[in-house]
Formats: sequence, C-alpha cells, structure tokens
Amino acid sequence: MEDYSESELVALLKADNVKAFDLLYKKYHAPIYNNILRLLKDTEESENILQDLFVTLWEKRASIDPEKPIANWLFQVSYNKSVTQLKKNLKQSSAFKYIEDDMLVTDEKDVYFKEAKIKILEEALFKLSPQKRKVFDLCKLQGKSYEECARELNISKHTVKEYLSVAVKAVKEYAEQHPVNNLVFIYIIVALKIMM
Repeated sequence: MEDYSESELVALLKADNVKAFDLLYKKYHAPIYNNILRLLKDTEESENILQDLFVTLWEKRASIDPEKPIANWLFQVSYNKSVTQLKKNLKQSSAFKYIEDDMLVTDEKDVYFKEAKIKILEEALFKLSPQKRKVFDLCKLQGKSYEECARELNISKHTVKEYLSVAVKAVKEYAEQHPVNNLVFIYIIVALKIMM
C-alpha cells in the first residue's frame, strides 16, 4: 500500500481504510507537529492539537476531496486549531483575568464590552512581529521571567525587556486607535499599566 499515490490513499481513507489513514499519519505527522509547535511553543498543547487534527481527519474523511492535496487540508485545519488554542490561552491569561474579574457581566451590554475588549487585545497581539509576540506570550501570558524567556528564545535578557516594552506600547497604541468605546478603552489601558 506504500506505493499508492496520495489521491489513492485519500480515496481509500474515504472508504474507511485504516491502513491508508495510518500511512497519511506517518507521512504528515512530523512536519505538521513542527508547524503547530512553532505557533504554540508548547509541546503538550502541540501534541494535543496534532491528535485532534487526525481525529478530525478520520471524522471528516467522507467529505475530503481526493483530487485536492491532503497536505493543504491538514496544514490549514492544524493552523486553525492552533490559532483557536492561542486565543484560548490569551483569554485565560492573567491580563484578561484581571479585566474580566474587574468587570461584572450583568447584562447584554456588558457581554458586548467584554467580547469587544478581548477582540481588540487579540487583534493587537496578532499585529506584533512573531518574536515580540513570543516574548509577550512567554512573559505576560505564561508568566515566565525575563531570564526564562531569554533562555527559551536564545536572546539576551535586555532584548526580552526591549521587545516586551515595544509590544506593550504597540498594544496600547492599537487599543487607542480602535476603541469600541471609552469604557473598553479604559479597561485595556488599565490592564496594560498593570502588566508593565
């Protein structure tokens, strides 16, 4: 079965062939895992996303087009799952917890404000360069020290401080340019001041 083309393997997968599934996993799991790990920077989360990806492949096998490259589907779905995980991590970060704890959700208007704040902060963070986003993630979202972050990224502690300062400033500026309203803006600025 190893000499089947990729489209033949996908056709066999659609016909519930477990061996075809195993061969696709064997061929793609390593490069996809590496891609997920580059985004998430966490081995356990990356392994979970990879496992979930291949569960999804099996569950959606009937709807996959054997004429289209399966690699594109696998990388796109893994990217989407990784971004979802990043957003989840962001919402669970201490900065978001502070904002959410400080703002009691009592009606529909408050729910709107809460979601708007999260969206603005997410957008601001995704506009950062990859290295600044990594520093922000490690120091502010994962709570690592400057030293731990410097070791993990193989950069100096001074560079970590510089990147973090630039990242926080960029997020603040983004929030100032994109306030949903003054209340949301105030909460974002207060949260960023606490994080400095």
